[in-house]
Amino acid sequence: QIQLVESGGGSVQSGGSLRLSCAASGFSLERYGIGWFRQAPGKEREQISCINRSPDSTYYVDSVKGRFTISRDNAKNTAFLQMNNLEPEDTAVYSCAALGDLYGTKPCQTLPTLYWGQGTQVAVSS
Repeated sequence: QIQLVESGGGSVQSGGSLRLSCAASGFSLERYGIGWFRQAPGKEREQISCINRSPDSTYYVDSVKGRFTISRDNAKNTAFLQMNNLEPEDTAVYSCAALGDLYGTKPCQTLPTLYWGQGTQVAVSS
């Protein structure tokens, strides 16, 4: 059964850090790009970061650049999103997705989303 499960969310104060995990099962995440998305209350879902399959080119939306870092551990079939210096504006449900990435050459933010996790809540208080 194909599955993506996020974990690591929670409540933190402004300036704090969290590391989100995205564990894949039923398929090899190594063969896919990975995207991280978030949806804040009353707002549209946005892609905040992604990474291609090897070579690992990455993308970050401007609002998180320099604060968030996407990574992957293929041996663990897991992707991560390290979030530092969190702000109240980062409060959202965060989801990961497997992206169709046959060749690893197209910008990852242009890749189609194939499989979704259910999301994990991140709440940042001032």
